[in-house]
Amino acid sequence: CTSRAMASKITVALDWTPNGNHLGFFVAKDKGLYDAAGLDVTIVSPADAEYDGSYNPGDEDADAPGAPKYVTPCSKVAEGSAHFAMNSPEGVVGWNTAPGRPQLKAVAALLRDRNSSAIVALKSSGITSPKDLDGKRYASYAARFEGRIVQRMIQHAGGAGDYIEDTPPMLGIWNNLIEGKSDATWVFMQWEGVEAQLKGVELNAFPVCDYGVPYAYAPCLCAHPDWLAANADAAKAFLKATAEGYAAAAADPAAAADALVRLAKRDHAFDVDPALAKGSAEFLADKFIDPDTKLWGRMDATVWSEYVKWLWDSDLLTTGMQSRHPDGGRTFSLDDLRAGNAGEKIPLESVPVVFTNDYLP
Repeated sequence: CTSRAMASKITVALDWTPNGNHLGFFVAKDKGLYDAAGLDVTIVSPADAEYDGSYNPGDEDADAPGAPKYVTPCSKVAEGSAHFAMNSPEGVVGWNTAPGRPQLKAVAALLRDRNSSAIVALKSSGITSPKDLDGKRYASYAARFEGRIVQRMIQHAGGAGDYIEDTPPMLGIWNNLIEGKSDATWVFMQWEGVEAQLKGVELNAFPVCDYGVPYAYAPCLCAHPDWLAANADAAKAFLKATAEGYAAAAADPAAAADALVRLAKRDHAFDVDPALAKGSAEFLADKFIDPDTKLWGRMDATVWSEYVKWLWDSDLLTTGMQSRHPDGGRTFSLDDLRAGNAGEKIPLESVPVVFTNDYLP
């Protein structure tokens, strides 16, 4: 094995506190796969203090002049404090269509299943379709395209798409729903969905692909193209070891869940409920590895192109960026974006390829 002093240092910024989507990283770390590949891998969780004001409670006016910067996993990759970060497919498109920002590329799909995320409401709410969200409160992650995707889902189901988009600190969104402060939010069924089952909380779930959205890969792993070009061997070694981690998680969900619980506590002082970890690992066991190719992470160009085309056809692919201090020119409020006051439509042909499989095993 390579000594840690000689190892290539890799930092991975998770999109959420440690959970089932991340099993492959924790299994690879636990099994020594990264060490064996000559890599010194650090995993960063959004529960860390550096995310105050975005994921965690902090400055409620996070983009006010002089406020601490609004830190996200991909903003860490953009600035160079992380090498890989997780994001949603719309987040990937956002980074590739934002002037002045690096065009971060998706380098792996964590799941082959593209329909495991859903808009959910408590069954007790009486919300039985996205159309019932008209006039209701949706707890939002405040992303550029998110509110408009939800709006299109409501409209696809026959509603007007007129709802209230609240933006609580991200790690508190699930509790807001459970406590009745919000009527709906967007979750992963393999985590919050499993947690709800364990707690006896009944949900009505509206999977994204079922309501007119040809969704791409969620979540996916992103990296800076300049870093990839300059560190191709390290990137390939990292993704190869990570692929082995996900294959091991698929083969032995119980052991993967155990690794997640132990390492989340050891490395992040974060408690993961063992029953939730096990339930999530079992839910995901057949969703990591392609049954035909036996490969992890590979993405289909058609999936991405159809998703980008849908964003464009739905008039979501516009220049407007979200901000709590909109200038009405380049930046807009979330309410503005949903109302169609979202800047100019981006020419479809100007959108670059947003992914690469070139670094996968």
